[in-house]
Amino acid sequence: MALRGLSVIEFAGLAPGPFAGLVLAHHGASVTRIDRPSFINTDVLCAGKRSVVLDLKSPAGIAVARRLIARADVLIDPFRPGVMERMGLGPQYFHDSEGSTGINDRLVYARVAGFPPDGPHKSMAGHEINYLALSGVLSILPGTREKPTFPLNLLADFSGGGLMCATGILLALVERCKSGRGQVVDVNMVSGTRYVSSFPLLHATNTSPLLGGPRGTNLLDGGAPFYDVYTCSDGKWMSVGCLEPQFFVTFIDIFRDALRMNGLKPTWTPTPETPTRKEDWPKLRAYLENGFKIKPRDYWASLFHGSDACVVPVLTPKEAALLDPSKSARPSPHPHLSRTPPLPQPVAQSGMVLEPGLHTREVLVEAGLSGGEIKQLALDGAFGEETKHGTISSCKL
Repeated sequence: MALRGLSVIEFAGLAPGPFAGLVLAHHGASVTRIDRPSFINTDVLCAGKRSVVLDLKSPAGIAVARRLIARADVLIDPFRPGVMERMGLGPQYFHDSEGSTGINDRLVYARVAGFPPDGPHKSMAGHEINYLALSGVLSILPGTREKPTFPLNLLADFSGGGLMCATGILLALVERCKSGRGQVVDVNMVSGTRYVSSFPLLHATNTSPLLGGPRGTNLLDGGAPFYDVYTCSDGKWMSVGCLEPQFFVTFIDIFRDALRMNGLKPTWTPTPETPTRKEDWPKLRAYLENGFKIKPRDYWASLFHGSDACVVPVLTPKEAALLDPSKSARPSPHPHLSRTPPLPQPVAQSGMVLEPGLHTREVLVEAGLSGGEIKQLALDGAFGEETKHGTISSCKL
């Protein structure tokens, strides 16, 4: 595995941080998540990770965190700006600087924030929809005439946040091979979303036919009837994406023949030139909407399968899992590397949710702590009040 031997400390968070850690864990990194005491963690992005419980409000808990980070290659900070500094765990404590020596100058210190650190929203709470809104991307996404629609929490949390964080970590690790030094990787989801959306944003700022017009009138934002989703007779959907002329001709030929075979005789029929005439788009949309509704999704899927019409069914998560080579509901690690593939499937798929503190003793022993030191840390409150008073089951000591 490409990242075998890499040690990562991931502070428990939501979405982007855990996903960045998951990418590293899938490729062999040893990722340890630091959880809060008595905290029920429902994060499902935990395959291949371990968990320790630390009370970061106690000096003993902070001391353990520092010890773990001192021997790590990567740290993932999911908190708002300034939180790690207030705990005494900021990058300045680990990196060398003018006049001072840090305790781990090789550390790649990755931070995932919501808003740009020097912008007017930096101290505000936010979620995917807010970051998407400020990125400029939400305003050009498909939706109704009244408003755009957001694509779950995919763009900001996972593309602009988690994936950009993992990319930054890997870039910093490559650079460390040259300099021997770590550095801070700063990711914010507004800027990350803008970056991964470079193509649509650049097209939206000029007169490009792809996205240069008002929202909902362009090729890629639901305006073009030959690049959209259609409802079938069973309420399921088909995706149509025949942007190129040759693909449109293939699509229309198959679709027209199907309508004739099923006794439907529309008063208007598209020609190969129809996509170039925007005034015909409303008629084409009605033609396709009415046509798809005469048969169920799987009829259309079978009809277009193997063709260059750029038409495939919209699958449910369960259906898509059955189509995947793994046959698993949990997506397989990707990309696949030929010589150093990701974790074997049984390991990568194990445990939908990671119990907080499950590996506390194991990780601390690996860090060089003795049984006596661990017991003393428990008495000092490093693992929370329960362990301090002798109840230690919550962190598996």
